[in-house]
Amino acid sequence: MNARDTAIPAPAGLLAALRAFGATLCDAAGIRGSLFAIELGEEIERRKAMLLLVALCVACFHMAVLLATALVLIVFWETHRIGAVCGLGALFLALGGVALAALRRRIAASPAPFAATRGELERDLEHLRASP
Repeated sequence: MNARDTAIPAPAGLLAALRAFGATLCDAAGIRGSLFAIELGEEIERRKAMLLLVALCVACFHMAVLLATALVLIVFWETHRIGAVCGLGALFLALGGVALAALRRRIAASPAPFAATRGELERDLEHLRASP
């Protein structure tokens, strides 16, 4: 081993290494930021589409329920109006429970937001911790 092998690196070499590390860090942050932006856009579009479908379903079902309720009450007004109102109330309560259960299943089955971005950041941290 000679004196050159144990010498401290020149300041320019250290500065160049720090610049290279900074550039690599900025590149990685830019890539991760781009991935996050793409996922955010996809998530916003998915939520907007779901909200539009929910609003359309609510409006159509609401009108159908109002018309069906009016029809049943008209038919049974003279004979069993109280039974008709109670039966329709129970029916709507059951349908609301089924809809709520379906909504909970859909929420539970939907992918976690920004899963790919979090995965990439976790891999980056593992690489940083593993490097000497």
